[in-house]
Amino acid sequence: MSLTELLAALLSAAGVWLTAKRQMACWPVSLVAALLYGWVFFTARLYADAALQVVFCGCLFYGWWQWKTDGAQGDTALHIRSLSAYTASTGLLAGLVGGGLWAFCLARFTDDPTPLADAMLSSYSIVAQLWAARRHTASWLMWIVIDTAYVLLFLTRGLYPTAVLYAVFIGLALQGFLRWRAAEQTDQRLG
Repeated sequence: MSLTELLAALLSAAGVWLTAKRQMACWPVSLVAALLYGWVFFTARLYADAALQVVFCGCLFYGWWQWKTDGAQGDTALHIRSLSAYTASTGLLAGLVGGGLWAFCLARFTDDPTPLADAMLSSYSIVAQLWAARRHTASWLMWIVIDTAYVLLFLTRGLYPTAVLYAVFIGLALQGFLRWRAAEQTDQRLG
């Protein structure tokens, strides 16, 4: 365990907690966490997860912009959007194809010890992050599945603080799902 990993874990937890509460501060906090985790994953030879942190930085800027342009200033100002069947299907298929291509590259060109798991989890994490940026409640369900698999991956790589963090993420994702689902139902009744 390094100080960098511990700091990244704490900031990541804070970022997810702030996202569940629909607070704008989630974006800069999560951005710093992603930069720190990029280094942690690179040194652990989890190259897809290291690259994922770079992609996350782009997704975080996108989400920050999305939430800002919707005028979200407080907990109740941010409206949750329903996820259409088309968007869900497209996202799941893109995650599968992207993960497959990424796994092929990792297996062929790197010494990643778990190329398929690394690639698929990274690919679907991008889908979940984009769904969160677009404020789809279903993003939290995807995070629960992804985070559960990540706990196992990180345990096998000896990243114990990160494995614990992702176990905490499962609980935070459940909390986020319940909060966002309630907000979505309120939005549907009002609008």
